[in-house]
Amino acid sequence: HVQLVESGGGPVQVGGSLTLSCVASGIYAGRGAYCMAWFRQVPGREREGVAAIGSDGRPVYAEFARGRFTASQDNAKDTLFLQMTSLKSDDTAMYYCATLPMYPCAVDNFVFGYRGQGTQVTVS
Repeated sequence: HVQLVESGGGPVQVGGSLTLSCVASGIYAGRGAYCMAWFRQVPGREREGVAAIGSDGRPVYAEFARGRFTASQDNAKDTLFLQMTSLKSDDTAMYYCATLPMYPCAVDNFVFGYRGQGTQVTVS
């Protein structure tokens, strides 16, 4: 049974920081076997890719995330992280992690293999 479970969201003040986690189970997500990605969505708006990290361990970011967000992966624990700093009210959204089974491992690739239920981030 494949499961991606996000956590770490919550309310935060503008300028603050949060670190999101995504634990993968039931799939071999360790050692970069999958491209893992973070995306976010606000009701009524298009979803946005945030970051993607592939087998080389080098994350790629959406423009808005570059310099503020850091994606990383603990392959031994099958956990994906998203460290977010200098948060803005525009960062308020539900944040999801997902696997991207199809090339490319990129923030504008929304062909998901598996995705989690999301964790809400509210910046005010």
